[in-house]
Amino acid sequence: MTELKFEELLEAGCHFGHLKRKWNPKMAPYIFKEHNGIHVIDLQKTIAKADEAAAALKQIARSGKKVLFVATKKQAKDVVAEMVKTVDMPFVTERWPGGMLTNFSTIRKAVKKMNNLDQLMHDKDFNNISKRERLQVQRERAKLDKNLGSIADLTRLPSALFVIDINKEHIAVAEARRLNIPTFALVDTNTNPELIDFPIPANDDASKSIAAILKYMVEAIQEGLNERMLDKDARSEEETPATDEENAQVEKRTRARRPRTTEAKAEKNEETQAEDTPKAE
Repeated sequence: MTELKFEELLEAGCHFGHLKRKWNPKMAPYIFKEHNGIHVIDLQKTIAKADEAAAALKQIARSGKKVLFVATKKQAKDVVAEMVKTVDMPFVTERWPGGMLTNFSTIRKAVKKMNNLDQLMHDKDFNNISKRERLQVQRERAKLDKNLGSIADLTRLPSALFVIDINKEHIAVAEARRLNIPTFALVDTNTNPELIDFPIPANDDASKSIAAILKYMVEAIQEGLNERMLDKDARSEEETPATDEENAQVEKRTRARRPRTTEAKAEKNEETQAEDTPKAE
């Protein structure tokens, strides 16, 4: 995992905050100064908080758990979809379906319905129904895929939530907090960082800023997944059956015991025969 550099964040514009009149006083610890009526974020604190968040995400990925990324704003949706796909994590970039976490069973029913429509569309009898009915099925499938496509494989609640712009995604944050799901987020100067377990102070309105932070988080997740694979390989090696050399040694020892076993049987047969022979009177 590459180190997050100050110059890289500066070039991406991560330090730009909102106008002073729009600020949230609880962001004061992360603000470096005010310049021309705009707050400037302290990038040293951004790096420190990003390192802390990355370490936590790496551990979650290493344990085989899922992190759900939420970013429905225009500047973030394409960046998130492109990057998060590389680590096979679920994401929501169209619209947050209310109750997705707190009413997860209903969401799973919608996903099941989508899978049933897939089976119907691949059935050989699908072309036999009317054109109007086929179009209705295809439109419904497209709608479900748009809203739920990226979370179709999410069979249980995610272990963490990563949010871009917690003001816009306040419903998602509220649901995660209610269920005690750890939250990670980019927090700008107009947000309340106390709502987030792992806040990362940075500009959440510029796609370059979002990409710079997200890239670092995705690399941490990838590193955790790689370590998980190495752990699996190490465990499988410990449980691997005996090698050919070990099998050969066992066979050699078995053969060494066979002659003695044969001789013992021969001696036993001779004793039996001697007992069965009638004695001369």
